[in-house]
Amino acid sequence: MGPLAGIKIVELAGIGPGPFAAMLLADLGATVIRIDRPEAAGAKSAQAWKTNIVLRNRTTIAVDLKTDAGRGLVLSLVEEADCLIEGFRPGVTERLGIGPAECLACNSQLVYGRMTGWGQDGPLAHSAGHDLNYIAVAGVLDAIGRAGGPPTPPLNLVGDYGGGSLYLVVGILAGILHARATGQGQVIDAAIVDGAASLATGLFGRIAAGAHGARGTNVLDSGAPYYETYECSDGKWLSIAPIEEKFYAELCSRMDLEPSELGDRADRRTWPAIKSAFAARFKQRPCAEWCRLLEGTDACAAPVMSPAEAATHPHMRARGTLISVEGVIQPAPAPRFSRTVPETPVAASPPNLRATRRALESWLGQEWAERWVDLLDQ
Repeated sequence: MGPLAGIKIVELAGIGPGPFAAMLLADLGATVIRIDRPEAAGAKSAQAWKTNIVLRNRTTIAVDLKTDAGRGLVLSLVEEADCLIEGFRPGVTERLGIGPAECLACNSQLVYGRMTGWGQDGPLAHSAGHDLNYIAVAGVLDAIGRAGGPPTPPLNLVGDYGGGSLYLVVGILAGILHARATGQGQVIDAAIVDGAASLATGLFGRIAAGAHGARGTNVLDSGAPYYETYECSDGKWLSIAPIEEKFYAELCSRMDLEPSELGDRADRRTWPAIKSAFAARFKQRPCAEWCRLLEGTDACAAPVMSPAEAATHPHMRARGTLISVEGVIQPAPAPRFSRTVPETPVAASPPNLRATRRALESWLGQEWAERWVDLLDQ
């Protein structure tokens, strides 16, 4: 049983950060019922559900939220829930009759988690957008990329999942703690623009101090030769990050390079020459040889692995960081707990009558579960 065992969450189906936040909570033991549109719930094959990893560890039920029965079911579940998660544009759940006012009227201790890109208010609140737009406006995207090149999209890790999902989860858990202490629920307005900007707190501080230059010219953004990736003779890549002086000395020693001959690494004018020397040296051997020489030492080096390769790395295998669930390789629940160890994830599956009845029984009891199943079938 995970540390969140006993927590009940209603998730209104969406895309991106909302489902990932629900997965994180479910991974840690929360009971999550995911409510999806009937047409969307039946649009994917069983295999497609299984490989949609972010939907794991919860039961999906098909509900038409535009019907009285659909709205009624949500409010009945809310009465017994600790939290509701929704990721629609502002005002949508209000129009459906399942907004914060209606839900908190049913359960005054409910935490109503709202996940959007722009937030619940502001000039862009009702505009469409995606991860890249949000981190662009937040001042984060401009700092990502190489010198002389365009801003580089960092997948959707910084916006959707970092600035979105993780901040929503923090807000939900804080809200639940507050509700249990005071008996008062509240609305969590988790906006990706807010979270992404918060993630960049250190960056804003360095800029304010005059310690951060243009994109791709700084220590952590590929400007420094000692925080970079280099191609090896076999076309594979190696990452090095010996930021501290003693670690840098260790790297140079193992590469048979003399730091003093490379130039003063504290002088940014020497960085291009040092980078060229490193690139030429790494090109002399295949990645596996460099790993045998550097990995596991204070040189701070590690191979750049594909997701498929990562599952075979000795460290990842030893920790069980990546696991197989019904033949699908995926990350194990994180973080780790010494007492309340999360269970092995359960793959997502399409809605079916048996699973719906079982999920509703666990929340509402057998009699009410049967009534709702009958109403939803009508």
